[in-house]
Amino acid sequence: MDVSQYLDVFIDESKEHLQNLNTQILDLEQEPGNMDTINEIFRAAHTLKGMAGTMGYKRMQNLTHNMENVFSEVRNGAAKVNASVVDVLFQCLDALDEYVTNIQTTGDEGDNDNENLIKAFNDFLEGNETDAANAAPKAKAESKEEAAPKQEKAADQSEDASWKKIKFAESQLVVMKEAVKEGKHVIGLTVTVQESCILKAARAFLVYKAIEDLGEIIVSNPSAQDIEDEKFDLEFSLIVISESDTDKLITAATNVSEIEKAVGGYVEFDASSVESDKAADQTEDSNKPAVSDNKPATTEGGGNAPAKAAADKKKPVVNRTVRVDIEKLDDLMNLVSELIIAKNSLVSAATTKGASTNNVNEQIEYLESVTTNLHESVMKVRMVPIESVVNKFPRMIRDLQKKLNKKMELYMSGEETELDRTVVDEIGDPLMHLLRNSADHGIENDVALRKERGKPETGSIWLDAYQDGNNVVIEVRDDGNGIDVAAVRNKAIERGTITEEQAASMSDAEITNLLFLPSFSTAKQVSDISGRGVGLDVVKSKIESLSGEVDVKSVYGEGSKWTIRLPLTLAIIQSLMVVIGGEKYAIPLGNIQTIESVVPDEIKTVQHKEVINLRGSVIPIIRLNEVLGCESTRKPDEDFIVVVVKKGDVQAGLVIDELTGQQEIVIKSLGKYINKSKVISGATILGDGEVALIIDPNALI
Repeated sequence: MDVSQYLDVFIDESKEHLQNLNTQILDLEQEPGNMDTINEIFRAAHTLKGMAGTMGYKRMQNLTHNMENVFSEVRNGAAKVNASVVDVLFQCLDALDEYVTNIQTTGDEGDNDNENLIKAFNDFLEGNETDAANAAPKAKAESKEEAAPKQEKAADQSEDASWKKIKFAESQLVVMKEAVKEGKHVIGLTVTVQESCILKAARAFLVYKAIEDLGEIIVSNPSAQDIEDEKFDLEFSLIVISESDTDKLITAATNVSEIEKAVGGYVEFDASSVESDKAADQTEDSNKPAVSDNKPATTEGGGNAPAKAAADKKKPVVNRTVRVDIEKLDDLMNLVSELIIAKNSLVSAATTKGASTNNVNEQIEYLESVTTNLHESVMKVRMVPIESVVNKFPRMIRDLQKKLNKKMELYMSGEETELDRTVVDEIGDPLMHLLRNSADHGIENDVALRKERGKPETGSIWLDAYQDGNNVVIEVRDDGNGIDVAAVRNKAIERGTITEEQAASMSDAEITNLLFLPSFSTAKQVSDISGRGVGLDVVKSKIESLSGEVDVKSVYGEGSKWTIRLPLTLAIIQSLMVVIGGEKYAIPLGNIQTIESVVPDEIKTVQHKEVINLRGSVIPIIRLNEVLGCESTRKPDEDFIVVVVKKGDVQAGLVIDELTGQQEIVIKSLGKYINKSKVISGATILGDGEVALIIDPNALI
């Protein structure tokens, strides 16, 4: 029974249930007697328990079972929710999230039994006051301490274990000796399944899977085929080559639910334990693995011993799925059908004798219409609401409120705003940085100061998302202290980032933007929340890597507003095709303001930099042929073609040689080996097969 095929579904659904539980427990904290919320939490915990049990994750199943017990009593009126148990519930969600993360990255839930959380739940049911503050941190350490004696005990019971009775063929002995030379251990393991177990083969498979994560199984007794066919009583034995010790293998085996016990020890092999290959052929087929090129061992009886090279293990890929409404898939299917019809019509028109050019052009126009609709439909399939990212923030602000001892509320709007899945996956960390920044630096520590400024005692943080043309805008704002421009200026001069002369000529906005520099922080104390100066530069680089931009506006004493602007999709964009030095380039249309023809005399010099005065605005000039290191094809006395681009409030004029028109292009990555130039954001393949590089105006500015 291969449950690995259900792993991606298990991870996705577990995350959904955990997010739902987070939201519901936040509601429960506000309304402890709300039976709808209590019932919803009970159902979610029950579902998670069933899912974990089916997949064989015993620790996760046990923790959700105890959580379910608590809400069963609350539903029946035998217990009442209090602030203390809510804290334990949130710690329980963190523990479950840790299990899911471990499963996602390693395929195993880990070794944390969370005994303290289970004890806290039991204390609550028995009417004792729970000590929530220290429930979670101690759990991992204590569970390991408790696990050690159990493993020692299990190892002590291995005197008469079945694995000790296995005789090895010479070929097997060679493999074992080589393993020992390489510093690995050869470990025997006998696993006993509980008598009440219904699916013995399934449990044995999960044991194989857990052991394979730690080493290579070279002998299975009985054979893997016999175990799959349930042709064994309650016991099976394995010989494993592993870098891990015996206790680790025993723990991995006993962590599978419905396993009674596992006993093991290091295999001692010498001449007396070896039979000739001829004699070994007559022993049980399970004892003779094939030995060649680190390939999975197979048994003579047709059963496959579950041995695999570590490189062959398939780890679950992070966030590769998108749930799609069936109507969107129907639209997609209809458009693909139309695409086939358009192709057939075009082929027919092109091959028919005497077919007019008009007829072919009509079919091309029809094909163009279908492909445009198909592109829009595929984009809709890739789009997901940002709700999946922002839903975790109310819980984060609640925790920060307690940690910082500040009163604050988070208000969110526009959670239904949709973004490309690839962008949604990356946007969580930057938003978290900005919210933590607002909570720690923004909202004032002094309640009296807030009252003096005419503000309510409870600080407010807003997270708003909305669509603006081909972009999605996300704003994080607060009614806190705002940015102290003087403090930033002094810190920058102190660090040597700018000189006093430069500071004197810089605007407040330019000074504020210094906060986006690496390792720049005005925090007087470094904490686990902020002050290390690793926040805003990470935000800026991450947003710009998504072809977006981030901006800040602040009024000291009133608050700050951080604005993130992101493209709806990263795959296909409208662009302006230009020629520079005889080569074709693409400039994203979303950045372009205007295209101007400029007489050479209109170009002036300010502080040794070329600028133009365009309708009262002084705009710096960037000669792209100099940036790209090529010769311009235009004569010095010819008029310049200037493409005016914008990033936030800043404009720049890009000087090009020729315009060739507007085109919809598919962005292709240049790969990790070609990443020297930040000016180039990717490439596209044109209709004639030529490759054109895509210029990133944000990086240029």
